[in-house]
Amino acid sequence: MLRVTELALPLHHADEALPAAICKRLRITPRELIRFAVARRAHDARDKTDIMLVYSVDVTLKNEAAILARFRKDRHVQPTPDTRYKFVVQVPLGGGGSRPVVIGTGPCGLFAGLILAQMGLRPIILDRGKMVRERTKDTWGLWRRGVLNPESNVQFGEGGAGTFSDGKLYSRIKDARHLDRKVLTEFVKAGAPAEILTEAHPHIGTFRLVTMVESMRESVEALGGEYRFGQRVEGLDIVTEAGGTRRMRGLHLHNGEYLAADHVVLAVGHSARDTFGMLLDAGVHVEAKPFSIGVRIEHPQSWIDKARFGASAGHPVLGAADYSLSHHCSNGRTVYSFCMCPGGTVVAATSEAGRVATNGMSQYSRNERNANSGLVVAIDPARDYPGGALAGIDFQRHWESRAYVAGGSTYAAPAQKLGDFLRGRASTALGEVIPSYRPGVHLTDLAECLPEFAVTAMREALPVFGRQIPGYDHPDVTLTGVETRTSSPVRFTRGGDFQSLNTVGLFPAGEGAGYAGGILSAAVDGIKVAEAVATSMTGAASVAA
Repeated sequence: MLRVTELALPLHHADEALPAAICKRLRITPRELIRFAVARRAHDARDKTDIMLVYSVDVTLKNEAAILARFRKDRHVQPTPDTRYKFVVQVPLGGGGSRPVVIGTGPCGLFAGLILAQMGLRPIILDRGKMVRERTKDTWGLWRRGVLNPESNVQFGEGGAGTFSDGKLYSRIKDARHLDRKVLTEFVKAGAPAEILTEAHPHIGTFRLVTMVESMRESVEALGGEYRFGQRVEGLDIVTEAGGTRRMRGLHLHNGEYLAADHVVLAVGHSARDTFGMLLDAGVHVEAKPFSIGVRIEHPQSWIDKARFGASAGHPVLGAADYSLSHHCSNGRTVYSFCMCPGGTVVAATSEAGRVATNGMSQYSRNERNANSGLVVAIDPARDYPGGALAGIDFQRHWESRAYVAGGSTYAAPAQKLGDFLRGRASTALGEVIPSYRPGVHLTDLAECLPEFAVTAMREALPVFGRQIPGYDHPDVTLTGVETRTSSPVRFTRGGDFQSLNTVGLFPAGEGAGYAGGILSAAVDGIKVAEAVATSMTGAASVAA
């Protein structure tokens, strides 16, 4: 089988145009084309008057060897890659001695647990929060009634923060082993639409993610894995051996229970601030890392569709338009769009009392009125929070507390019209764009809850973005603050064996440990860490990172 890439066809092409394009590209007759399947489909909307669909297809041909030889120097005609996942070890079900422990059930912990279970290693999976259905009720309690459960919210509970998001399943990771394909395949098995295997920018949406997470838990349990919810880890049992090697021996849980564990996957997510402190106190190697701060910006989705797709806006193949923007400012800062959610809503994402943090989410249909995105400014430890490994957490908390007060101290979020933000005056009334944030907004001046350098940079960037996307800097566009949890403020540094630099048996993983950003990259990291755990437990040969 051969893979043919970069086949471009008009948006409104007929079904028979694709096989015809394959034959033309390969210079073969229709009789030589036995079958084909779409491997990937993207769109090219750089010219809004002539939007093209761009295909990669896998084809079965008569005399493939001769055709491949004819195109041996053409990188767009190659053998179809083998994307099947290959397990590094396989232990008979019920075999083995000690069991690995996974802390966290976000995308990273979920896939670490799944892969360990599929290899026969019967993982124990802990989460401080609740099962996804119960967690969803608690999350809606904040959104609808302003009642926060610090242990069960957007950040904590089964599925992790990614459950309440746009469900994007693409990233910029380069993966020669096609582990991203394993992630997508498992998601389809769990109930995701099959089209995520072929779309260039697949997504799922919150409601589908809930049922998928449940299905994957059932798969893990059927393979001997065990979930324990409401189990917060409060301490590590680490022994120091002769020669100074620190080694994991077990976990102390908040209910007084002790869990023996010499292989622990740390997949706690980017908001487990108390856990970060506990790990630092336990002597685990941790360092501050960069993240970003800003707001959520909302436009009517129809404005973005028209700006990106022109007359083709609303075409079902194109769906709701997205965007990606970046500007390097004169004050040395970079402003960029983050976690853009077409046809979605802005939601309350705090996990601590007396603080406001925002995030964006959307459903699979992406049919809500507004598009929203983070509009954030990159920051770094040396310049902005030089006070130690956990100084970034203090920085986040400061501005989240300021946002809580600016929002009226009720978990409403501070908001401002873009025109007022540019002029440096508080908003007193909404305009054409109605904010979607739950449990509501309080109009104010966002400069009260953002660093001055961020305000300056955003005021410079917004007109620039308005020249790139007409209407982006419309004065009635709504800004809602604050966006502080773009990524983890810490990194638990690990070596080439995926173990902590100074604690054998502890495997920092995913976004919270500083090694991923988003659902797909976190899930892939979970697979890699699970493989590292398996090779450590069984002595199998390691695989490439």
